[in-house]
Amino acid sequence: MDTRLIWITPEAEKNILYCARVSSPENQQSTNVGLLNYCLKHGHWSPFEMANACIEIKTSRAISAQILRHRSFSFQEFSQRYSKATTYEVYEARSQDNKNRQNSIDDLSEDTKMWFEDAQRMNGEACFELYQEALDRGVAKEQARMLLPINTSTTLYMNGSIRSWIHYINLRAEAGTQKEHRDIAVAIRNIFIQELPNISDALEWNKDGILL
Repeated sequence: MDTRLIWITPEAEKNILYCARVSSPENQQSTNVGLLNYCLKHGHWSPFEMANACIEIKTSRAISAQILRHRSFSFQEFSQRYSKATTYEVYEARSQDNKNRQNSIDDLSEDTKMWFEDAQRMNGEACFELYQEALDRGVAKEQARMLLPINTSTTLYMNGSIRSWIHYINLRAEAGTQKEHRDIAVAIRNIFIQELPNISDALEWNKDGILL
């Protein structure tokens, strides 16, 4: 898993404040950031649509499928129809939470964890060998990819308004999200803690410090 900022609206917080004060032109140049906290507290979301950010995310097809459900964003993803897939992600084993079907628990033995990692590598190597053979036999990439595992690596660009990012982070950085997806959301939150310090303060994103 890896994330990095591709671009963000220059002086994003300043521009959000400027647009938020459109009905008070005499005060539109004010840099008082208290308005950010007021808007967030009272659900005035439209000013946060006046700035955007684009993030690069490296993950697996299993996790990208979850990310793509956030339809307020625009996406560009690595195409397995156009280019050859080359790698896969290896994930840790966790047990099923019987109280919450959307959660898993890190309580399995080291032996089971090692077995699961080895199983992913064996499966990945076997799938990629068959995938390569299919390509060698002249099978099109768009068809050969049917042999690839769901943990095949992918890269996607995720672009959206700051409003959309706030809702995404607040949802996906919580425990109800699969850990591998949650790690991505936390990493993106850390980017915004750096880029949008006043908004992050208002949202209490940095109350526990930056989680690297």
